[in-house]
Amino acid sequence: MYQKPSNAFIGASWVALGAGMLGYLIGLWRAEMLLNEKGYYFTILMYGLFSAVSVQKCVRDRLEGVPVTDIYYGISWFSTILAITLLAVGLWNATMLPSEKGFYAFAFLLSMFGAIAVQKNTRDSQDYKKQG
Repeated sequence: MYQKPSNAFIGASWVALGAGMLGYLIGLWRAEMLLNEKGYYFTILMYGLFSAVSVQKCVRDRLEGVPVTDIYYGISWFSTILAITLLAVGLWNATMLPSEKGFYAFAFLLSMFGAIAVQKNTRDSQDYKKQG
């Protein structure tokens, strides 16, 4: 039995994803860093979002009995951990204020949480429509 996610949770998930991504990207746009540094942080955001959604999908598929290969499951987890590690290393070595580093870290994590929640809500809504 599938339960449709509440509109409040759907809305909160989209707000979390949007606020995290928008804050992160506005911070990058306004940052006084070289273009290649901005590209690095942008790529890490996109890679992190994709890998987080991939992990959520793999976990959900396995719970529902949908076949997921161990290699893809492992790569998804490795990619998520790698994205977080790459961001941490980049921020650790960056020449910016600690408050800026914290801003990027929390915007990144909020974006990843939002992406996972949006993916979950999308899947729950689709399953609910199939059921009813």
